[in-house]
Amino acid sequence: MKFTDGFWQLRPGVTALYAQEAYDIAETDDTPDGVGIVITAPTMVITKRGDTLNRPVLTTTLSSPAEGVIRVRVAHHEGGRWHGGFDLPGSGSGAPTVSITESGGVIDAGSLVARIIPGAPWDLAFEVDGRRVTGSGHKAQGYVRLAPGAQVDAGIVDNARQGGSTLTGSTFMHEQLDLGVGELVYGLGERFGPLVKNGQSVDIWNADGGTSSEQAYKSIPFHLSNRGFGVLVNDPGHVSYEIGSESVERVQFSVAGEVLEYFVIAGPTPKDVLGRYTALTGRPPVVPAWSYGLWLSTSFTTDYDEQTVTSFIDEMAARELPVSVFHFDCFWMREFQWCDFEWDPRVFPDPEGMLSRLHDKDLRVCVWINPYIAQRSPLFREAADQGFLVERPDGTIWQWDLWQAGMGLVDFTNPAATAWYQGHLRRLLDQGVDCFKTDFGERIPTEVVWADGSDPERMHNLYTDLYNRAVHDVLTDARGADDAVLFARSATAGGQSMPVHWGGDSTSTYTSMAETLRGGLSLALSGFAFWSHDIGGFEGTPDAGVFKRWTAFGLLGSHSRFHGSSSYRVPWAFDEEAVDVTRRFTHLKMQLMPYLYQQGIDASHTGTPLMRPMQLEFPDDPAVGYLDRQYMLGSSLLVAPVFSEDGGVEFYLPEGEWTSLLTGETVTGGGWRRETHGFESLPLYVRPGTVLPWGSRTDKPDYDYHEGLTLRVFPGGEGTATVTVTAPDGESKTYSTDLSEVTR
Repeated sequence: MKFTDGFWQLRPGVTALYAQEAYDIAETDDTPDGVGIVITAPTMVITKRGDTLNRPVLTTTLSSPAEGVIRVRVAHHEGGRWHGGFDLPGSGSGAPTVSITESGGVIDAGSLVARIIPGAPWDLAFEVDGRRVTGSGHKAQGYVRLAPGAQVDAGIVDNARQGGSTLTGSTFMHEQLDLGVGELVYGLGERFGPLVKNGQSVDIWNADGGTSSEQAYKSIPFHLSNRGFGVLVNDPGHVSYEIGSESVERVQFSVAGEVLEYFVIAGPTPKDVLGRYTALTGRPPVVPAWSYGLWLSTSFTTDYDEQTVTSFIDEMAARELPVSVFHFDCFWMREFQWCDFEWDPRVFPDPEGMLSRLHDKDLRVCVWINPYIAQRSPLFREAADQGFLVERPDGTIWQWDLWQAGMGLVDFTNPAATAWYQGHLRRLLDQGVDCFKTDFGERIPTEVVWADGSDPERMHNLYTDLYNRAVHDVLTDARGADDAVLFARSATAGGQSMPVHWGGDSTSTYTSMAETLRGGLSLALSGFAFWSHDIGGFEGTPDAGVFKRWTAFGLLGSHSRFHGSSSYRVPWAFDEEAVDVTRRFTHLKMQLMPYLYQQGIDASHTGTPLMRPMQLEFPDDPAVGYLDRQYMLGSSLLVAPVFSEDGGVEFYLPEGEWTSLLTGETVTGGGWRRETHGFESLPLYVRPGTVLPWGSRTDKPDYDYHEGLTLRVFPGGEGTATVTVTAPDGESKTYSTDLSEVTR
């Protein structure tokens, strides 16, 4: 949030104290990570003994939870309540070297070094490969008080938290890190505005705002710099960012209270940063091969029963359009009763039989759920009587009518409530359900009391982690770790360990298609390896052109789903060419499965996402810094979706000899291209020197990739290339190819 009025002044009602000097630097073993450095930073330069009286200080502690990661904790009053940070499964492996001399203190975490200079002005530097990549300078570390009625840009407006930009009697801690010349900032979750966050103000506060707003379903207090580092603010509550938008020379982040904790994470490459970040906060598991296939949905408010569902599935099969998962959206349950976890008997009188019949068609089944219990649900009174619903401070159950009439919220901080909720999911799994779409989880109130005493501000963002974890654990226990998959909307830091996530409510336009891609790229740069979106857009009904373009785009991703709001998304509902487009790109994706599945396995080991912003693969190419209309699918395929009615598309090819996967044409990169494509085509280029494992089947994603495998070798490389292919049953083989034999 913005505390200042220009460079010299503070806003009315704002008082700020800053770390002015490193007065005292000492080694300590009293950190969460063992050995570290503690720094006393008075809020004025101490020139005489009397200056130490009546003077607040900030205490900064440096430690290292893992190689290449440095923890920075800044506190005003150490006894002030700190509600804690994220679960960090990768912490505890750090073994830093600490040295303190007359020239300052140094903590060496391997790939990252922090250096504090004694005296004034305050200067804390972070170095990668011997060069300063960022730092905290004069008036960067601050403690801020707001007088009653002070006006600052808080930026929090959400249906679950009534309020605006006026915060009364609050205290905040902030840090400002250098924003260098040419430095670009990415990440901060799934955000649908410009991919480069410079100049933006961003609030880490989950909200159900759709894809056409500045709000986010997945708010991640992690940003990645193109200068070779990343920063995670270790606070699940509201974190406010000003990325060159208050002080244009700095990235500012602030939190309420007396304590601020953040981690600086080394590169030097963006992949290195994401690798260390996901090692710290959690890596994704390997998702099942069947989940990469096409997911077909009932859509939201359409009319459907088993006959409707079967007719869609049979028609898809008759047209050679492979479907892997059928999804039942909200109205599989009776209206006004979400969630009661019961099939609506008026339209699904035999759910077990229906699920068995769907399995006989070699389909998996997904059903929609949310963490709310409607008042009309028979489960509401049961949950209320046992204390399983979130309560207000006066002991009454928190309820509202937005979404479901009189609904309550399951309190996942209560282990008994979690077990109760999971029991209903297990009953559905026993019926034959295979996976769950975990919708919502963003509209979490703050004027409530949690069973475990959690800070309500902290739980607003963190709730999604408890909700998705409860569901993912059930699937892991019942199906095994290699067969568990969600289709989740909300997330916070660490949520990447419970894939898959999708992009929320878009509209059915080319513009929304482009903003959806920006959200996915932003999420990828926030550590999420698997991602999907509603092909054709959610709100409204796309025209045939939008649907066909979105189909090509949607099937060139890790996960692909046809889903909408008030209309069906079967391709023949648009035109016959839409059927042809769907066939072409579903078959293409099935043949790419040996490549895609291996990329997913690699993501579980490295944290590198499948859908990769160009900045991730080509960090040394200055032309890719702002690109947000194209991406790499894995390491070797460049995709440029068509966002125009006339089929025109402009995109950038890095240097080298690129080959169109669809036409075989070879193009020399190192510049921009303009092409025009029909609906069954788009720019899909293979990276120079690629050996692309090509599958033999077009009817399903989960098959033996070694049987009938073809290695397609593309020009532009030298020497011998190796490629690993792992089949869904776990059999892995490595193949070698001499690139010099490729005809140019």
